[in-house]
Amino acid sequence: MNIELKDFKVQDLENTKFIHPVRVTYNLNGKDKSWEAVRSHDSVAVLLYHTEKNAFLLVNQFRAPVYLSDKRKKFTYELCAGLVDKDIPLENIVKEEIDEECGYDVKVENISKIAQFYNNVGVSGGCQSVYFAKIDESMKIHEGGGINDEYIETMFLPIDDIDEFIFDESKAKTPGLMFSLYWFLKNKEKLGF
Repeated sequence: MNIELKDFKVQDLENTKFIHPVRVTYNLNGKDKSWEAVRSHDSVAVLLYHTEKNAFLLVNQFRAPVYLSDKRKKFTYELCAGLVDKDIPLENIVKEEIDEECGYDVKVENISKIAQFYNNVGVSGGCQSVYFAKIDESMKIHEGGGINDEYIETMFLPIDDIDEFIFDESKAKTPGLMFSLYWFLKNKEKLGF
């Protein structure tokens, strides 16, 4: 992924759109405590297996918080994912994200849930639901890349390269991606691989 990055600055937030910083105070086991946290949307993500390429379709995108922590990491490797910001079934949100980010039309009934977990538990505690779906080129409807001002690229990870990819620390990867690849390796016989 080729990224040209200029004028990277950091400032405090006051009126936010997607996350809301808060201070939480409470008493735990007789001791007064406080914690800074962020309220955010829950999310969905999907591990997409391309049957003809024998590979997983992943997305790459610039993530400012990752770059803020490590200037060597200009983009992350992720599952196709999105915020739960609508009151519709989660599988429908997954379907929309696959279309928007990756350019494939997957039927809702072909999207199956893997698990649900909490990420970023020290900051936001957002709940992510992870799914699995198979795709092939007959489902391709456009190039993907996200909507509006999103800048998302797709890439294929061949099944034979999973182990090397997982342990390659030069690549910034999300916990949901790592978990779903582990799930696949643990369940590939049940899945018919």
